[in-house]
Formats: sequence, C-alpha cells, structure tokens
Amino acid sequence: MPRNTDSPPDNAAGAPNQSLLQAMIARLLRLAGGHGDGGEAQRMSLIAFAIRVFSAGLAFLSQIILARIMGQYEYGVYVFVWVFVLILGNLACFGYQTALIRFIPQYNAENRIAELRGIIATAQLFAVGSAGLIGVAGMICLLLLGDRVDHYYVVPLFLGAFALPLITLGDILDGAARANNWPVNALSPTFIIRPVLILLFVAVAVLVGFSSTAVTAMAAALVAAAVTTVGQFVVLGRRLRNRFGAGEKKIRFAQWLRVSLPIFLVEGFYYLLTNSDVIMVGIFLEPERVAAYYAAAKCMALVHFAYFAVKAGTAPRFAELVAVDDQPALAAFASNAARWTFWPSLAIGLAVLATGPWLLALFGPDFSDGYPVMFVLLAGIMAKAAIGPAEALLVMAGRERICAAVYALAFAINVGANLALIPLLGIVGAAAATAFAMIAETILLFFIVRKELNIIMMLRIGVARTKVEDGH
Repeated sequence: MPRNTDSPPDNAAGAPNQSLLQAMIARLLRLAGGHGDGGEAQRMSLIAFAIRVFSAGLAFLSQIILARIMGQYEYGVYVFVWVFVLILGNLACFGYQTALIRFIPQYNAENRIAELRGIIATAQLFAVGSAGLIGVAGMICLLLLGDRVDHYYVVPLFLGAFALPLITLGDILDGAARANNWPVNALSPTFIIRPVLILLFVAVAVLVGFSSTAVTAMAAALVAAAVTTVGQFVVLGRRLRNRFGAGEKKIRFAQWLRVSLPIFLVEGFYYLLTNSDVIMVGIFLEPERVAAYYAAAKCMALVHFAYFAVKAGTAPRFAELVAVDDQPALAAFASNAARWTFWPSLAIGLAVLATGPWLLALFGPDFSDGYPVMFVLLAGIMAKAAIGPAEALLVMAGRERICAAVYALAFAINVGANLALIPLLGIVGAAAATAFAMIAETILLFFIVRKELNIIMMLRIGVARTKVEDGH
C-alpha cells in the first residue's frame, strides 16, 4: 500500500456535509484518474482492492459449494486443517513478504539491482526452507502424539504439511509482485485461481469416484497450491528477469532479517488474532461445530468490507498529513474515517443479520446453529468500526511497534477467553471471546492514538464544520 501520493488534498472527502456515497465515489474517481507516480500507485491500490472484493465473493460461494459437496462433518475437518495451514504458511515468511515491499522499490530507485535480485532470491529460499522445517516438525509431532490427535485430522494434517512450503512461497511471490506494482500477478493466484482450482479438483475427484471427505479436499488443496505457486513462480520470475536481468546477486541477510522480524511481529500477531478462533473451536469441539462457526464467521466477514475499503482509501492520506505535520487536518480526517467506517458497517451488519438464516442455509440444513454467533461477532466488529482504521493511522505515523504490542495483547486475551468460554458456551463462547478481544483492541487503540498523536479517533455524531474540514 503506498504511503505517499501525488493526489491533491482530499477536501471533498473531508467535508462533513457530504454523503458517504459521494465521498467514496470521489475517492474512487481520483484513484482511477491519478497522474504521475502517485497516480499509478493509487490505480494499483484500486485494482488490488477490486481483486480482494471479487475474491471475497468467490471464496464465499466456493465455501458454500464445498460444504454442500462434503457435508458438515467433513467440511469442518477440512476447514480446521486448511485454516491451520494458511496461518502457519503466513507465519513461516517471518515478515519477508512485506520486507520485499519496502526494499525492492528502494533498491530499484537507487539502481542497486544486485541487492534487489539478492533479496528476492533470499526471501524465496528462506521461506521455503523455514516452511519445510515447520512442516517436517509438524509431521514428527503427529507421529509422536499418536492417538492423542483425533484420527480424522491426521491424514489431512500430513497433506497440509506438504502444502506448507507452497503456501509460504506463494506469500513471498505475492510480496515481490506487489513491490513492483503488479497487483494482478500478486493477488489473483492466491485469491482467485487457487480457490477455483480447489473447488474444481474436489468436484472432479468426487465425480470420478473419490469420496467427498476432508482427505480428498486437502489433496485437492495440495495440488491446487502446487499448480498455483509453480505457475506464479514461473510467470513472475520471467517478469522479474525481463525487468532487472539475471546477473549478480548481493546478499545482506542480517540486515533484511532485522527489518523483517518487527514486521513479522505486527503482521503475525494480527493474523493470529483474526484467524485463531477457528483453530480454538477445532481443538475443543467436534468438526460439525467448527463448520457451523466458520460458516457464521464467513457471513460476518462481509461486514468487514467497509472497514477494509476505508482503510485502503485513508492510509495514503494519513501518510500525507503525517508527512506535512498538519495536526488539525489529521484529526479531522481521522474523525471522518471513523464515521465512514461505522455507518456502512452497521448497515451491512444489520442486512447480514436479517438474511442470516438464509445465508447459513446455503451451506446446508445443519448450519443454522451458527446464527447466534453472528450477533455476538457483530458486537465486536461494530466496536472496532467505531474508531475506524486506527491501526493504519498509527502505522503511517511510525508507531508500528505499538501496534504489534496491541495485537499481541489482544491475541493473548482472545486465547484466554476462548479457553474459558468454549467449554462453557461452545461456538457462542468462541464468538464472545473474539468479540471481547476486538473490544479490548479497540479500547487500547483509542487510548494509544490519543496519547501518541493527541487525536480522539472515534465515531462522532453531528460534528461541526471547521475550516480544516472545508479544505481552507
């Protein structure tokens, strides 16, 4: 995501009397029609966001079809294992996928092409090696634990261990492509091609006579990950060689690792915070409960669209205002960002709740138990929406280490609450733990933004117009 742009000040978006729809349309028009380097970066951000929106709808549809094909029990086993593999695959990058986004543009601008080639090659080897070691360690643990692991998880987890290096390498290739402003090359393999291939391979396997089990689904996921990652590696490798050549490589591993590890802490704890609930449910409850919880969480993920849209649009503007040290304008824009996040989130959330029984029925007749989960999760989502993309503001202001600490604490709260509430309340307890962690994260971010930046970032109803907000 670009931190600096050449677009004019966002006066229209700052006007409090302008409707949310008008503000978003104006923002999209500026993104689509930007000029110069900043405009190109903004267009790439818009393309990336469009891919994520499309892929989210595709993922929702594919999960419905998979649940219908496999049934609740087998789908629950598959969901638990696949989410677990995706979490480990992301963590196995150790922040290198984002470090690439920092170093590749810098080395390219400074014509340090040997180091550029070096960090790309190093990141790929490091990621595959670390993921391979984690996969081998996981398989050894499965053998040592024996009957203490539920039998229905064993074979899918072994298949997942083989998929792990492919997932991790895919994340590295994603980072390398984004660093070169190639969002289609970056995002379409992971978010579009791989889900389609998983669904296609499962359907073909069942049609030719294989049973519709989690083992079949994980085998399909393994093959899909291999096809996607190898294809992305070949295509991206060719583009990189065409752009930078195939010459000398300079390795500065220690320097790159020092930069990637703090990034790993920020992104790692956030990734764990947003995905660990499914794992905790799988540890305590049977696969049918995992499936019901995951379906409900997938439905509520639709509410996050407003948050991610505002975050994508406001982060560059936060960076601009921080760079010019315009505190009044930054405070006004932060307040607007909270409002733009909250009201669309509330509207989408109420719509999802109203259609919740129908949405869950799409997954199958036995998924209705997930409906109470949706109400509890919405409480946490709305708490977070009330302050808008506060962590984006902190990161743009250079407070990423504080964000890492917040995510770590929220993750610890989430795990502790899950341990206490799941045995008592089942999947509703897992939802309550997740909502409680989101509320705690919101409170912490609110006070940290106020303390570090002297900004009260929260939803305000009836904010008076100021000269700053009018763009004067």
